[in-house]
Amino acid sequence: MIPFVREIDVAYGRVDQVSPLIRRVIAANPGPFTYTGTGTYIVGRAEAGAGVAVVDPGPPDDGHLAALLAAVEGQRVSHVLVTHTHRDHSPLARPFAAAVDAPVLAARPPAHIVHASGALDEEDDETFTPDVILTGGEILAGDGWTIEAMATPGHASNHMAFVLREEDALFSGDHIMGWSTTVVAPPDGDMAAYMASLDAVIARGFTTIWPTHGAPITGPASFLEAYRAHRLEREAQILGELAASPRRIMDMVPALYAAVDSRLWPAAGLSVWAHLIALERAGRVRASPDPDFDAVWRVA
Repeated sequence: MIPFVREIDVAYGRVDQVSPLIRRVIAANPGPFTYTGTGTYIVGRAEAGAGVAVVDPGPPDDGHLAALLAAVEGQRVSHVLVTHTHRDHSPLARPFAAAVDAPVLAARPPAHIVHASGALDEEDDETFTPDVILTGGEILAGDGWTIEAMATPGHASNHMAFVLREEDALFSGDHIMGWSTTVVAPPDGDMAAYMASLDAVIARGFTTIWPTHGAPITGPASFLEAYRAHRLEREAQILGELAASPRRIMDMVPALYAAVDSRLWPAAGLSVWAHLIALERAGRVRASPDPDFDAVWRVA
């Protein structure tokens, strides 16, 4: 069982000092995919004149923009960092950056609109364009802090996490969340890429993980191993379903996700599809006629 962390004290617009170098402001956009809302992180000392970076400004919300600007008043914002271009993370980046005269940094956005259906609240922000394209490995520095860009594709092809070296902490965006597993939605989401980048995060042995949604994960080693084991168990369950008889994805979802709110089943179906695509590429399953969402799948 994954030891989920679901307790978090939320007051929208409030600035919380959550570690010596991190403050958090939560946007009022709670939902089945955003949990209590988008958490924007301010990295750096909470002192007048100090240089800070801001991670995931969030959705297009005037109240959240006002709260962020108030939180950094009297400070210098040197970097606006975006983990990926879903609408609960990136739309506020440009207006916030313009207000504080700072560049926006992120991985290159997908070339096309990529989500398979309206099953997600987190469709792509079609207008997002960063000032600086990150590929992973870049080092960004400010007053008493050092951030490393860490490519973590899978949930989105352009997902970029950020390492705060001084606190051995990872801003994980949606790659890892404390309250739930992450949706991997084809065609942009890729399960094989997700598992590879999850292994890369595990190998780093971070002390703390700060997701964009929900509470931090402290002492994350056992949490991440359970997170990984859950994905492998889901893969085995899918193969078990197909061993009984050929199935379509939405024929399997009610059994695979019986304990999950049925409102989330369409999104769960996208994650099943991501598993099946990875299995098909590995030669373990086949689809008829093509490996799309509505295909009939069978064990190879």
